[in-house]
Amino acid sequence: MASGPRFTTRPELAGTFGMVASTHWLASAAGMAVLEKGGNAFDAAVAAGLVLQVVEPHLNGPGGEVPVIGYDAARGEPFVLDGQGPAPMAATPLSFGSLGLDLVPGSGLLAACVPAAFGTWMLLLRRYGRLPLRAVLEYAIGYAAAGFPLLAAVSGAIASVQGLFREHWPSSAEIYLGGGSGGVPAPGSRFANPVLAAAYQRVLAEAEAASTDRDEQIEAARRAFYEGFVAETIAAYLDRAEVIDVTGRRNSAFLAYSDLASWRARVEEPVTFDYGGLTVCKTQPWGQGPVFLQQLALLAGFDLAAMGQGSAEFIHTVIECAKLAFADREAWYGDPRFSDVPVAALLSPDYAARRRRLVGATASADLVPGAPDGRQPALPGYALAAFGGSDGSDGSDGGAAPVLDPGTGEPLARAGGVSLPDLSLGTGDTCHLDVADRFGNLVAATPSGGWLHSSPVIPGLGWPLGTRAQMFTLTPGLPNVLAPGKRPRTTLTPSLALHDGEPYLAFGTPGGDQQDQWTLAFFLNHVVFGMNLQESIDAAAFHSRHFPSSFYPRESCPRGVDVESRAGERVIAELRERGHDVAVRPAWSLGRVSAVASSGGFLYAAANPRGMQGYAAGR
Repeated sequence: MASGPRFTTRPELAGTFGMVASTHWLASAAGMAVLEKGGNAFDAAVAAGLVLQVVEPHLNGPGGEVPVIGYDAARGEPFVLDGQGPAPMAATPLSFGSLGLDLVPGSGLLAACVPAAFGTWMLLLRRYGRLPLRAVLEYAIGYAAAGFPLLAAVSGAIASVQGLFREHWPSSAEIYLGGGSGGVPAPGSRFANPVLAAAYQRVLAEAEAASTDRDEQIEAARRAFYEGFVAETIAAYLDRAEVIDVTGRRNSAFLAYSDLASWRARVEEPVTFDYGGLTVCKTQPWGQGPVFLQQLALLAGFDLAAMGQGSAEFIHTVIECAKLAFADREAWYGDPRFSDVPVAALLSPDYAARRRRLVGATASADLVPGAPDGRQPALPGYALAAFGGSDGSDGSDGGAAPVLDPGTGEPLARAGGVSLPDLSLGTGDTCHLDVADRFGNLVAATPSGGWLHSSPVIPGLGWPLGTRAQMFTLTPGLPNVLAPGKRPRTTLTPSLALHDGEPYLAFGTPGGDQQDQWTLAFFLNHVVFGMNLQESIDAAAFHSRHFPSSFYPRESCPRGVDVESRAGERVIAELRERGHDVAVRPAWSLGRVSAVASSGGFLYAAANPRGMQGYAAGR
């Protein structure tokens, strides 16, 4: 993967021992330290992921989730861990309807699913790793106890919801506002979360007291979280808690102890598609991952190389294919344990050929799902409202447009029509990490949820629950309709690519609905245009905002396209001539892709300069 003549913001790393890339330098360093201890890629991923919970609490936490995709050299096969927790057994469309709600709120306790992150990390460690629990958990405990330099973004996130914390969520003020009486911690200050440190230290102590066997210790840690003191603390809090959320009302949770005690992360096979000599692997359609593959299927019929990297024709073609694929996401994707999702038909050459004919020379203003196997699509009201198909009365909210961070694709502060001060979603985002090791393993993971602003901190644990249930629809009969025990169709979507059946590339990004757009552009830059990993990341980014957001209040921006200014005035002007509603974003603002690769006896890594915190390490 030789570097080309282009300037890059940092080198593409190359070596033979191991590589770690993530959205925070401390997580990358912790992962590399585990590799140096003799751990493999999966051990390193767990250590890095647990550190991300501590140092990026505005982006993820123990109350969130983490889909994982990897290649296990020992078994010679790719795998997926379904790190998305399901809806509580008490959560139904009827239960939300009884509260007068036609959308699942984006904050508070109503949208909490089973917190899946810890159980998924433990499954990855036990089944695929080799080191004991202490060797991977000690870094997160250390930073939580002794402190770490606070990112400016974390300080800003706390500042955006300090009024909410002080007035309505005092347990969050205890952690993030100096016991409730202090100010917002300053960027660069040393910040610690001793309550979180103590909780993880107790998990470790109980695990080590239970057995001297590595696997039994990891299982004991899982039990402590989902059946022991962690679950008991969550349940005791939820039994009494009624908290203000984005609806402007106080609501209690549907989540219960029994939901946690009955849940376990599972291993699944990936969905795959061949493109450019590579086999690309994604999650099943409980995540949006197959939309990446649908875009590849559509793009396979175009001569992208002839269009030129970054040209208006190239961007237009990719955007129009994205509109078609994401329309299918809205109509067809959902938890396959509950819904019959026609994945094979959606990825078939005949279906792609029919859909490809809809791509024209100008920007489409329609949301057009297809009819795989002749099945007729249906869409929820919020998906139709912006396209003339609904008055909004069946779930389109009818309120102001959602305020999404163009660089993350996830919700920024929004009052949601509520007059209370600082009653907002705060700044939301996600994390990502990738690891490659000398043993032939690759892994990518995308932790998210349990944001510090998502719901109040649980006293005694130091972290809040997540709000991923907001990605369900409440419209009956659709694949992604809410049901007890069902996984919401998450936006979290790590990626893996194989070459001749061997591991080649692991990659991903934060970014909500934009994840499978930013990573697609990265992938095409590398595979079609021959750019190395760092060049592919550094290239000017873009994405569509045409289709419905996966976040409350689920609104759309027909023909909307965000483009970094580095795309150039000529390209931007031509996109507008083609009918795209172009928003020009700052030069280095869209996406935070990172990647690792294995090729020709070498390992490679690259990280994103955007946000000024992602980093790759390796040798």
